[in-house]
Amino acid sequence: MFATPIRAIAFDLDGTLVDSLPDLSRAANAVRAELGLPALADARVRSFVGDGAAMLMARTILDNPDASVDDSPLQTRARTAFQQHYLATLSTGTQLYPGVHDGLSALAERGLPLACVTNKPMVFTQPLLLVLGLSHYFSLVLGGDSLASKKPDPLPLVHTARQFGVAPAELLMVGDSSNDILAARAHGSPVLAVSYGYTESVAALQADGVIDSIAEIGSLLG
Repeated sequence: MFATPIRAIAFDLDGTLVDSLPDLSRAANAVRAELGLPALADARVRSFVGDGAAMLMARTILDNPDASVDDSPLQTRARTAFQQHYLATLSTGTQLYPGVHDGLSALAERGLPLACVTNKPMVFTQPLLLVLGLSHYFSLVLGGDSLASKKPDPLPLVHTARQFGVAPAELLMVGDSSNDILAARAHGSPVLAVSYGYTESVAALQADGVIDSIAEIGSLLG
């Protein structure tokens, strides 16, 4: 399937390895409640996920997908409140998608270095990976605040490839959003999309392939 043998793999987190929407939605709506705003449906919050916590808060408190992050008192207060609420219920309702443990274990047994490359801030990413039993699979973890830029900028994949000593074409990206595909394309890396993530139209992402489970990846590598 791939023109060049895959020597390392980078995985997105939310919507790819874990369904964190219940906890994200709960925390986001707790912030809205503090601000005297009515709760949003989970589906609405889901449409705001993918560009990091600051952007999630900007979109959530304004209920606007086109909102931008700023340092206004309102957004600053919202970000602080969200961190408190989300850390308190980080894994209450979050679940691994089926096949994640089996898939990552099989890839690790092949000796492939694995990275978690997410736009989620590290303050949430590291404890979530730990509590869900995923930390040991990854020799590199990058959050949205780990580097100067996050996905869809290719910088996280540039850094990952350098850390693993592989060429862009040898690093496979696996994700569920346009950020993952755009980052991979800009880096010159192949990319797979999962069919079950937070993007409404997976076909529109135009990934190199679509998988129903992380456990399918091994068979695609040959």
